[in-house]
Amino acid sequence: MDDMATGCDVAPGASAGTVASTGDVGQTAASDGLHRGRCFCGTVEIEAKGTPLEMGYCHCSSCRSFTGAPLNAFTLWKAEQVRVVRGEEHLGHFNKTGMSDRQFCTKCGGNVMTGHPGLGFTDVFAAILPSVKFEPSVHLNYADTVLPIHDGLPKLRDFPAHAGGSGELLPEDPQLF
Repeated sequence: MDDMATGCDVAPGASAGTVASTGDVGQTAASDGLHRGRCFCGTVEIEAKGTPLEMGYCHCSSCRSFTGAPLNAFTLWKAEQVRVVRGEEHLGHFNKTGMSDRQFCTKCGGNVMTGHPGLGFTDVFAAILPSVKFEPSVHLNYADTVLPIHDGLPKLRDFPAHAGGSGELLPEDPQLF
């Protein structure tokens, strides 16, 4: 496999299976409760303070289309816990439904976060905040999955009832629903 086939930035002299080091991008001391992250090119920087309210995977078609992936790994925060600290003028917005303000860097196109203004939450893509230990606890919109995952976590048809969804749990095997 050549370096281009991996889809990753490969460090000079590294084998195709070795991803280039990004140094301390996004790293911060866990003791201060402040997590820093950047878009793909580093132009947009954000901070998230404290701990996320929830972490998990979203399988909805909107998240799949926006990320270009079969699911989206998210960390959900109270909106006031997340702020842009640099490059806000390069933060693009796309709001397809009114529920989700999807935000990305206009220079590199890297996805950063999604605001949910009606709910007071901000969903930060899990990979943006490398100092947050990703510990998923739920799958959302599993009725739309294209990538069945057998991990023992709850699989919700859509959203929890307290967030306006049905709260209905689904089996891990999508052939059963």
